[in-house]
Amino acid sequence: MPATADTESTSPAADLEAVSVVIVNYNAGDLLADCLSSVLAQAKQVILVDNASEPEGFEPVIAGFEGHPRLVVIRSGRNGGFAYGCNLGIQAATEPAILLLNPDCVVSPGSLGRMCDVLHAEPRTGMVGGFITFMDGREQGGGRRAVPTPWRSFVRGFGFSRFAKRYPTIARRFPKLFNDFYLHRQPKPTEPISVEAISGACMLMTREAVEHVGLLDEGYFLHCEDLDLCMRFRKKGWDIRFVPHAPVIHHKGVCSRSRPLFVEWHKHKGMLRFYNTHFRHQYPPLLMAVVAAGVWTRFGAVASRHLAGRARRQLAALPGAMARRRLDARAGAHLPQRAAAVTRPVTG
Repeated sequence: MPATADTESTSPAADLEAVSVVIVNYNAGDLLADCLSSVLAQAKQVILVDNASEPEGFEPVIAGFEGHPRLVVIRSGRNGGFAYGCNLGIQAATEPAILLLNPDCVVSPGSLGRMCDVLHAEPRTGMVGGFITFMDGREQGGGRRAVPTPWRSFVRGFGFSRFAKRYPTIARRFPKLFNDFYLHRQPKPTEPISVEAISGACMLMTREAVEHVGLLDEGYFLHCEDLDLCMRFRKKGWDIRFVPHAPVIHHKGVCSRSRPLFVEWHKHKGMLRFYNTHFRHQYPPLLMAVVAAGVWTRFGAVASRHLAGRARRQLAALPGAMARRRLDARAGAHLPQRAAAVTRPVTG
């Protein structure tokens, strides 16, 4: 049963964190209710920006929370992308800290407070992220990561990182040779650590830092806007921290399952925008051209895999559909005879 405002744990105002939680929703369905309940129990303000979700999926869920005194609902009227929705929410925020949170995330009890403690512990900390996991507790990639430079992306895209285990001596001597940008395969730290980037699925920032750095770049529709923001934070001198004792469950990909090719297109387009924005002046034009070719080659491979999978599913369903049509045809052929038998006049 989806959570509602009535099922959330009620917390005294003094126990709530001085945080405005910004949730950008697009067809998250019932998971949105669990997300809202988890943060309404911990934060002083929750701002839900709906990017033109299907009404039949959104309205029944939000009806259980309408009228909540700490919930602000903004119906944007169009799907302008994740950055667009986040900016709408940030501009409506009133608290000194702002949490960007995906609608398919559930913040575990106490996690928001632990992230706030780390955020406010050092004056130059401008952004922190939690320990993002799957339902079974496994850490997801992206919650702590290095910046995906063109070389790191090349290493990851072509699977060279797996050679680190095969050639440990070389990997220790030349650590950058086989390292990609995900850090979740490394041992989980016992204390908060500085990282180059965290995930936009759970991104807590001080208002001071946001006002210094600026809003999200709305030139990104989906993906890479979080990396862009992390780069801009670090260029402005703000530290980014990963908090391993603040678990957040992420039902990854719920909002994008219905349109995988659309999502992949914008993901790869965002990757190119990210590279051109931050690395165009650091790498020779020829290498950047190779990077662009690699990005679109990867998109072609991903799109082909999606289309092939769709074709296989359609072919697999074809025998069943044909069988159903044959049964329908047989049933239809018998209908006139039965009707004639019913309407035949009785003589005698």
